[in-house]
Amino acid sequence: MSPSSNFFRAARPAFRAREFFFRPKQGSSARFQSTAAGAGSSESWAKRMWNSPVGLKTVHFWAPVMKWALVLAGVSDFARPAEKLSLTQNAALTTTGLIWTRWCLIIKPKNYLLAAVNFFLGIVGIVQCTRIGLYHQSQKGKSLADKAEEVKEAVVKS
Repeated sequence: MSPSSNFFRAARPAFRAREFFFRPKQGSSARFQSTAAGAGSSESWAKRMWNSPVGLKTVHFWAPVMKWALVLAGVSDFARPAEKLSLTQNAALTTTGLIWTRWCLIIKPKNYLLAAVNFFLGIVGIVQCTRIGLYHQSQKGKSLADKAEEVKEAVVKS
């Protein structure tokens, strides 16, 4: 028996304990409430959001905000011709978007901001993969001479 298997066997109960993954701070019963006891409604929304365990100074807020750049890049690619798009890249974005959307709704606490951005990333990827597939389908019936003529016309235009 290797020493590493002994380590994992000893650590298994700690990983199975719920508190290992999520320990709410003392005094926080809701997502955007202040952690100070008795603060109540006297604090502004901005102050509560700043002091929240999933607020403005945490990765739970900024990761989804930054990931919107991927969605916007995918939307801007709608203007590009389908032959210039990468099927593998768009398939990867679609897959990760859909998998992470599901994961964001399973974890505790649920991260709806991250779920939303991943959902839209998956949708943009599906649209792009569909465009690429339709382009490749349209190219199947063309002969080599037709394709050479298209390349010749493109070179003349540029």
